[in-house]
Amino acid sequence: MARSQPRLNLLLTYGGWREHPAVLQLPRLLTPMGIRAMQADTGDEAARIIGQEPVHIAVVDLEIPIDTNASLGRPPRTGGPRLLQLLRRLETPPPTIVVKPRHGSAREHARSLSQSLREGAFAVLDRPLELESLLDVLRRVLHRHYRDGWPTTGQPGI
Repeated sequence: MARSQPRLNLLLTYGGWREHPAVLQLPRLLTPMGIRAMQADTGDEAARIIGQEPVHIAVVDLEIPIDTNASLGRPPRTGGPRLLQLLRRLETPPPTIVVKPRHGSAREHARSLSQSLREGAFAVLDRPLELESLLDVLRRVLHRHYRDGWPTTGQPGI
């Protein structure tokens, strides 16, 4: 396969893109390595991507809005939990990195972490998302799920 062709599809659903410009650099950093970063700003957009493209790794922000109706005066509904369920139901679920808000108490933090792991998360990171932490987790996913290589058939774990 040509070096310029994507070898791995990464779904990025991160609600805090504008707050953390360093994370915006992620697609530019990964593209030369053959990673296609598909950014979704809403849960509905992420669901469309999941239905149209193979997803090898997913980054799911628990607080991503389901749709753009929040801008119409409605309270925002979060789409992260729904996306985790959608990914988990795929024939071959991709490794998933969950991004969650920081919680005030240790109990809330533990409950959120436990729930994410029950939903099949490979790793859970707190917001604000640090670029270096995400890159480290992506490296671990490649090592563990893809044996330090690239997917050969478009399916995780092969």
